[in-house]
Amino acid sequence: MDNQKSIHFEISERKILLRFFDVVFVLFGLYCVGFVFNFNYFKFSTTNFYWTIVLAVYINAFGAIFEMYNLQVASNHIQVLRSTILTTSTTVIFYLLTPIFSPELPKNRWQLLVFYIAVFLALYSWRMIYVKFLASNRFVQNAVLICGRKQVEELVLGLESVDPHYKIIGYVNSDDEVFSDFSVQYIREIKRKKLSSFVIENGISEIVVASQKTEGITADLYQQLLRLLELGMSIREYTHVYESKTQRIPVQYISRDFYRFFPFSRSNQNKLYLYFIRIFEIVFSLIGLGIGLILIPLILMFNLFWNKGKLFYTQKRVGKDGVVFKIIKFRTMVKNAEKSGAVFAKLNDSRVTTFGKFLRKTRIDEIPQFINILKGDMAVIGPRPERPVFVKEIARMMPFYETRHIIKPGLTGWAQVNYSYGEKLEDSLIKLQYDLYYIKHRSIYLDLSIAFKTVSTVLFYRGQ
Repeated sequence: MDNQKSIHFEISERKILLRFFDVVFVLFGLYCVGFVFNFNYFKFSTTNFYWTIVLAVYINAFGAIFEMYNLQVASNHIQVLRSTILTTSTTVIFYLLTPIFSPELPKNRWQLLVFYIAVFLALYSWRMIYVKFLASNRFVQNAVLICGRKQVEELVLGLESVDPHYKIIGYVNSDDEVFSDFSVQYIREIKRKKLSSFVIENGISEIVVASQKTEGITADLYQQLLRLLELGMSIREYTHVYESKTQRIPVQYISRDFYRFFPFSRSNQNKLYLYFIRIFEIVFSLIGLGIGLILIPLILMFNLFWNKGKLFYTQKRVGKDGVVFKIIKFRTMVKNAEKSGAVFAKLNDSRVTTFGKFLRKTRIDEIPQFINILKGDMAVIGPRPERPVFVKEIARMMPFYETRHIIKPGLTGWAQVNYSYGEKLEDSLIKLQYDLYYIKHRSIYLDLSIAFKTVSTVLFYRGQ
């Protein structure tokens, strides 16, 4: 076997590459068009350098909205074509509509068509290069796990489902238990004394230690790990790898030393950040309520025929520091939907009315919550507020669940834009992992990422 390590890009590195070369290819394409043809709309100039900056910002912003930087999308030919068309179309339209920051509209309309085609071909060419070469097997990162045999399947699927270019090809059993029902057939069990030779012969670039039993790391295994570390091998703890790749906190693998995993973001106490966010929330809420007032006549009319009953719906939810408040929404369910008691909402819930489905999918049902934001009960971005009865039930079964109440709940959040729907407690665990990740890494950059993903959710009709 080839004993050379394969070249590998981390998830963050791939996204940076995609963003950088999106701009480079478009600018190079426009330069070539201007050089070869009589194309005068977009010209490079030191006096008009902001034309280039604005175009680059639009490409990255609309690329984020239309999932150009989602690695699963970026590796699929059909989805790449769809995202490229949407990104190009929106970028060109907005660029043409901002003449203060972009060139004046040309008298010859063919110039606009050439501009559109040049941007599209440049973006699509670069993305096909990415799919053909950078998303191929030659850039796969091979890794080895050190864990208990019962853990292997769960740990492997947890990592490989997020990064398709990350492959666990072997594991060292760190306990002596026998577990015969093992379905991940392509993963070899490595004898402890053979670890060093296996790593060298198979071009392993990372060893992930996930053993929950310290006695499983024997003296011989420890010495091998130490020698591999001295040879430059990357050796990381599973929870750190999981967090960096999935952007979730693996609470199910955190034990009594939980405090090592929760150095919460300083933004949670940063007065300047909090004041800036609060001003943004007030302005955004006023705009949202203004849109809601415009839509109310239409909603009232449709509600009369397809959603018979009250227009608004209030429900108790748990907010910051565990304080209970009443959330306001447009009603989407039938009357007496919970006459038999509180239950989790689910996908294709029969209690949701025909018009209610539309309101949920488009997130229009959330508009009245801007009132909660103005009152200070909620934020625009944060963990979604849960009902008191479910909080008590989940908190009894799930450590750290009430940690999500250290910040205000949000209209949208990291869990909402990354995970589809929660019907059971297992889904609540995944959402908790995302919520804790947001609390830990809270920042302007992460807030912007959530905002762009929320726009994608609305545009692609993925509301709940």
